[in-house]
Amino acid sequence: MVNVAILGATGYGGVELIRTLGLHPEVRLAYLHSETYAGKRACDVYPHLAGVTTELRALDVAAVAAECQAAFLALPAGLSLEIVPQLLDKGVRVVDVGPDFRLHQAALYPQHYGFAHTQPAALAEAVFGIPEWHRKEMAAARLVAAPGCFSTAAILALAPLVADGLIEPGDIIADGKTGLSGAGRTKLTLPYHYAEAEADVCAYSVGGHRHQPEMVQELQALTTEPVSLAFTPHLVPMVRGILMTCYAKPRGGADLAAVRASLARRYEGEPFVHVLPEGQQWPHTKWTAGTNHCFLAAGMSRDTGRAIVVAAIDNLGKGMSGQMVQCLNVMLGLPETTGLAGAAAYP
Repeated sequence: MVNVAILGATGYGGVELIRTLGLHPEVRLAYLHSETYAGKRACDVYPHLAGVTTELRALDVAAVAAECQAAFLALPAGLSLEIVPQLLDKGVRVVDVGPDFRLHQAALYPQHYGFAHTQPAALAEAVFGIPEWHRKEMAAARLVAAPGCFSTAAILALAPLVADGLIEPGDIIADGKTGLSGAGRTKLTLPYHYAEAEADVCAYSVGGHRHQPEMVQELQALTTEPVSLAFTPHLVPMVRGILMTCYAKPRGGADLAAVRASLARRYEGEPFVHVLPEGQQWPHTKWTAGTNHCFLAAGMSRDTGRAIVVAAIDNLGKGMSGQMVQCLNVMLGLPETTGLAGAAAYP
């Protein structure tokens, strides 16, 4: 058994980690951190976690290191920056779902996150946390930086086409729809209140969402040509789920069959990424609820000739906690499906 800590255990991502790891046969929840609810039991804060009587504790890095071999960090932007190097120095392997170590260039942090990056050594060793594309590096990593939920969907949809040279990398459009839980449990702004969001759809962070540079970074690594990607997210009245629709110009005579073949070839045998065959339904977010699965489908615009790839994930699953557990499984040399094999609750 591997003893693990969850720092930020009472946010939506943290509580989903508790639920997910409760099904993991090789992991023991040894340290659950919450500043807000320190002293309470997890099941007192979230009654649906009946039986999870572990006490929530304020942060003590020395105690985490003494009791745990691995730690999941689900903290707001900027809070992992000083904690992660301390854990690494004490021999704890880390999967961090905050943004603090996702971007390879420290100079991007003031622009996109409003703080200067002060940990160049840890940043340099962090592995970007999509196992389907970084499995080899991840296996030996001490630090994995799990990507944003939007980034996960867009990268899974577009990376095969960029890698195979089937689309123009300088002219990509990504349109994302997300549920309300993506905003987190606390500090919600007015658009996320039920009375505002119900029966409503709106765009936000137009022209500058924080996940866009992650998408560009990962796609740029697959081509020598400049990548340009326009991304706009939209808030829709559902609790969880992301639907990402990506548009790109084909090149070299690539047709729909070539696009579908590229996706199918790249994800053949992957346990969590499913490329739907021609004629089947387009992906639905309900198919992914509470799981680590991603569904992909491809089409081609009759009017513009653009390739269209649609991806559906659960923003708290493959977009967060499920992917974090998948990353840890890779780091520990376990089958990637360990603790993650369940299907969605449907409908």
